[in-house]
Amino acid sequence: MTIVLSHVQIAPLLQAYRAGQTRGETSTDLGLSRTTVQFAAEGILFETARLSWLQAEKIARDENSCFLLAAAEIQKIKTFSELTQRAYSLYPTASAPTLLVAGFPMHRIQHSDPHQDALAKVKTLAPVTGNVLDTATGLGYTAIELAKTARHVVTIELDPAAQEMCRANPWSRALFDNPKIEQRIGDSFELVRTFPPNMFDAILHDPPTMALAGELYSLEFYQALRQTLRTNGKLFHYIGDPMSKFGANTTRGVMERLKYAGFKRFKPAPQAFGVTAYK
Repeated sequence: MTIVLSHVQIAPLLQAYRAGQTRGETSTDLGLSRTTVQFAAEGILFETARLSWLQAEKIARDENSCFLLAAAEIQKIKTFSELTQRAYSLYPTASAPTLLVAGFPMHRIQHSDPHQDALAKVKTLAPVTGNVLDTATGLGYTAIELAKTARHVVTIELDPAAQEMCRANPWSRALFDNPKIEQRIGDSFELVRTFPPNMFDAILHDPPTMALAGELYSLEFYQALRQTLRTNGKLFHYIGDPMSKFGANTTRGVMERLKYAGFKRFKPAPQAFGVTAYK
């Protein structure tokens, strides 16, 4: 059994132990399920592993990391990409973790959480049916949600380092288990142009910030998205907080380029921090 923990799971156990309790309830998969653990002098006893009290204190103090417990050792879930020269890590929340790329969170973590963030984005395309393109896999949350009702989901990830984080993340398991999800590794800017015209019924475009992937906000890329979308197909484009100065400016530029690319019938989606458009 793989055990993944963060301060969210461990801090309450430390509090219970200090209060004199002999057992506690926690999660070994970042909140997806619950399990009972025993307290002993040597540490917290899971069904198949032990976490020493020193290790527990270390996890509880680190509010920015998720940890893998294996063979009585703890290891931060992080890596460094040779492809992009960026650091990747799992950042815990009270819900699903988010992915940090070069210090940028890939989901909303203020006034929302990564799971609700993904649900809000997918809801903009409802009803989700047919073939769907997810242009930026990340931790796979949107692809997983899309696949619940879509016939087939193609999701693209630039960096194998992100897939490494997915494999370590309990919330990403369905990305590898669901046969309706097809993963592609490569640059969305290049791969989208290889898809046949009218291939997709809907597209969810959730790119990293412009500072990391400016080409995914370009007119050329929007033209490629439109070509592979069927007539009357729907696009959701995540942009960022429309109430912020940066978000408002970015939204104006995105809308202008989408119009030049031939999209129509625009509708703001403020609850998902983006905009929807039709071909």
